[in-house]
Amino acid sequence: MSEPTRFDGHAIAPETEAFLGQTHKLLIGGEWVEGSGEMETLDPATGLALTTFQTGGKAEVDKAVAAARKAFDGAWGRMTVAARTAILHKLARIMEENATLLTELDILDNGMPRFIAGLTTSNVVEMIDYYAGAIMRIEGTTIAPPRHIADETEALTYTLREPVGVAGQIVPWNVPLSTAILKMAPALAAGCTVVVKPSEMTPLSVLALGQMICDAGFPEGVVNIVNGLGADAGAALSEHPGVDKISFTGSTATGKRIIAASMGNLKRVSLELGGKSPVMVMPDADLELAIPGVSMATFFLQGQNCMAGTRIFVHESIHDQLVEGLAGFANSMTLGHGLDMGSMQGPMISDAHSAKVMGYIEGAKAAGATLEAGGEKLDRPGNFIRPTIFTDCTPDMAVTREEIFGPVMAIQKVATTDLDELAAMANDTPYGLSGSVWTKDLSTAHRLVKRIRSGHVSINCHGAVGTNIPFGGYGESGWGREFGNEGLDAYLETKAVTARL
Repeated sequence: MSEPTRFDGHAIAPETEAFLGQTHKLLIGGEWVEGSGEMETLDPATGLALTTFQTGGKAEVDKAVAAARKAFDGAWGRMTVAARTAILHKLARIMEENATLLTELDILDNGMPRFIAGLTTSNVVEMIDYYAGAIMRIEGTTIAPPRHIADETEALTYTLREPVGVAGQIVPWNVPLSTAILKMAPALAAGCTVVVKPSEMTPLSVLALGQMICDAGFPEGVVNIVNGLGADAGAALSEHPGVDKISFTGSTATGKRIIAASMGNLKRVSLELGGKSPVMVMPDADLELAIPGVSMATFFLQGQNCMAGTRIFVHESIHDQLVEGLAGFANSMTLGHGLDMGSMQGPMISDAHSAKVMGYIEGAKAAGATLEAGGEKLDRPGNFIRPTIFTDCTPDMAVTREEIFGPVMAIQKVATTDLDELAAMANDTPYGLSGSVWTKDLSTAHRLVKRIRSGHVSINCHGAVGTNIPFGGYGESGWGREFGNEGLDAYLETKAVTARL
């Protein structure tokens, strides 16, 4: 086995170094083609350039959609379910063989710690196998025929589940490989073809995935990758009349613009948007479990995740004890490059995002919140912000109400144990993506969970997502569900057929 090389003093695999040295083009119609522009992607932990990649806009999106339509009407549409199952399983095995490359690319491009990137890589392999296995279970039903025909003659009525068509998939920067696969795998299982636009901030793991798709033998045009800015490639994909469905993960503001862009041909739309998830810590909570659990609910992935539990409601009887434990946990977290094995928290994705997060921190101080931990940016290369905890937060503060997308926790002390009152606090938000309840009383837990208006709520844990578990939001957190059977259903249409016999 080859010896690892170095990136700014950190060990990387030779295959990662080789990939960074390649020319990165657009994948359209089974070929790597020239784009109309070029961008540079940076390591957010050091600010160093990783590589350049080519980008496209409307013209390239037009070509990609045409290639996807040709594959949908042709080779991919004619492929048997057994062959489609086999090629997805083959892709999963290729990804397993290249797990180190995929893991290190997400670390370098996004800044996430290795323990998260490694978990992500194993999860996406599982996801492809899961949806490959689901292909054989796409089933219609037989139902009673309409009365006016059945009264005259024998008849048969049944339903078919058919692929939506060409799917446009817009992938965010916070978990680039995982989000690409959670969109792509069910779409391909359903029989759709796809045009993927990675984030311009983190294109590398999706580009590596594109080569693996070619190596697996997918027909030309089944998967197309067009890098570019959201205002160019993303907008062109969202409004394209040849796209039958758009799936987007990102901000609520951008999601609303995508809805407007999709109106031309009324394409199907799935949206996984922002969140401001409540974490309800009851007076009988197991603090040995809650302290690390609530901490990571906020600080996992540097707080740069939509399901982050950043609104903490804690009963006054355990408030001080919990805060002391949370502050101790935050202060003990090791910040560093994701390639370092001991790193628990990486950097913010960019200078601009770091400045935005620091703006919320300064705003919370000015609004009267009490800083218990963190609250500063490290004086070193990269965009590292210490895990930050505020107490004495009120419902009207920006730190409490707005999605920060950073390692910032807002704690509110509560005096009540009335479940309706607690639920009203939890639901005082336009979002409804995730949440958690911490208590030893499972009756209390289930009753409170029922009252919380979120698409995904956990008990004595937070963010318990899984390949087979539907995930999505209420309110301004989005439309539809991903993962599980619901994720597959999002790429299927139902056709009813009646035959006179």
